[in-house]
Amino acid sequence: MPKVLAQGKTVECVSKSNLRTILLQNGIDLYNDGAKVINCRGIGSCGTCAVKVEGEVSAANWRDRARRSFPPHSPTTDLRLACQTLVLGDVKVTKFDGFWGQGSRIVWTPKG
Repeated sequence: MPKVLAQGKTVECVSKSNLRTILLQNGIDLYNDGAKVINCRGIGSCGTCAVKVEGEVSAANWRDRARRSFPPHSPTTDLRLACQTLVLGDVKVTKFDGFWGQGSRIVWTPKG
């Protein structure tokens, strides 16, 4: 079973589990500030669940690529939308600041 390391927690999940779902079900703070209330609930349109993911995950789908091609995101960054990402193997997740998680300061790392 793949392991997800995020905000100091290690969570096991079934392969091909949705990253957003895994993070939220395990009490990991995926959203910054007002995005906790105002987000698209996982349909890939708002971009507030953007995270840096290291490890084996699904290729970015068209929703992920499309949303990250609009500001404040950039298609050249190494962020992914958690709601559009499937966990295929062990991963480490990092969250950045900014409403959309697009900032340059780290909010939390895999270790905490």
